[in-house]
Amino acid sequence: MKPIEKVEAAVKVIKRQVKFRPEIAVILGTGLGALVKEISEKQIIPYHKIPHFPISTTVSHEGQLVLGKIGKKRIMAMQGRFHYYEGHLLEEVVIPVRVAKLLGAKTLIVSNAAGGMNPHFALGDLVLISDHINLMGINPLIGPNDDTLGPRFPDMCQPYSRRLIKLMEKIALQERMKVKKGIYIGVTGPNLETPAEYRFMRLIGGDMVGMSTVPEVIAAVHAGFEVLGISCITDRCLPDALKPANIKEILKIANRAEPKLTKLVKRFVEKL
Repeated sequence: MKPIEKVEAAVKVIKRQVKFRPEIAVILGTGLGALVKEISEKQIIPYHKIPHFPISTTVSHEGQLVLGKIGKKRIMAMQGRFHYYEGHLLEEVVIPVRVAKLLGAKTLIVSNAAGGMNPHFALGDLVLISDHINLMGINPLIGPNDDTLGPRFPDMCQPYSRRLIKLMEKIALQERMKVKKGIYIGVTGPNLETPAEYRFMRLIGGDMVGMSTVPEVIAAVHAGFEVLGISCITDRCLPDALKPANIKEILKIANRAEPKLTKLVKRFVEKL
């Protein structure tokens, strides 16, 4: 089955249950799922009821599609994402992005929990992604291109919208919240990196590192989305001061940052 056929099958099932067309799609990363509480007129579809949607096996990922409204804006929120390290093909990882496009969304907000390699980043900081570096060694666009999904050679000179970054910075200033900017490096995982790898990634310009986001953003740019990316710094990856990662601590930090991120994204959606 071709990728477009899988996407169309998923869209068909969703349209049977939801009559409106979402304007904005949101991918909620690790420990950052509380935005769904702000969505009114909610309709929830578990991933297992949508054809060709993989099942998320990652801790803290609910695995459901939430459709409804924030203010007057129509939202499609992915509460839980898929990762390459779970054994999914990248074609499967990016299905929700392509489904959102076929449903009518034009803006994608993607969040993640990330390790902070920039020494100026503190635990719990919210960082707007200004650019990314793909160190996954793979790309969701490899293979025959389907022109109905996007062009063969999509341009990546501005994967993260400068307009949307400026808008979020303005909102953060109004809310008296501090946000930073940085370059995100995508790796496959699931292991965390060695001290030498952190040194290398910092040397090539990375500020934070994680195991998601890059495939989804590539597919989003391919599909013509305007993208805003936000990382929550949940552990510090300084090679000369490394400590073993603790998933419970990472989730705790993400949960502490969650109210700030939820407030910012809610205001952002209302202002779009």
